Amino acid sequence: MGSKYTKRYTEEFKRDAIALVDSSGKTVTAVARELGISSESLRGWYRKAKVERGEGTPGELSSAEREELKRLRRENREQQQTIEILKKATAFFVKENDR
Repeated sequence: MGSKYTKRYTEEFKRDAIALVDSSGKTVTAVARELGISSESLRGWYRKAKVERGEGTPGELSSAEREELKRLRRENREQQQTIEILKKATAFFVKENDR
């Protein structure tokens, strides 16, 4: 959990701050100073927004891609478990048939 001094900003505020960086031509640090927020916070929001727009560095995943990756990994894990169960069941029934 964050400290009790951590400020929470609305998504609308974050979008507006990011738009201000894009439209003003000012640096992230200058815009953050004007808005009275941490430059690291604004830099993180800005970087995340760029990734979501497909403008991030190559290999960086958007949140939708991360969610899909989590879903696919979970599905893969479940299928691997199913395969292991089927292998054990097959071995059991082969042993039973040999009797």
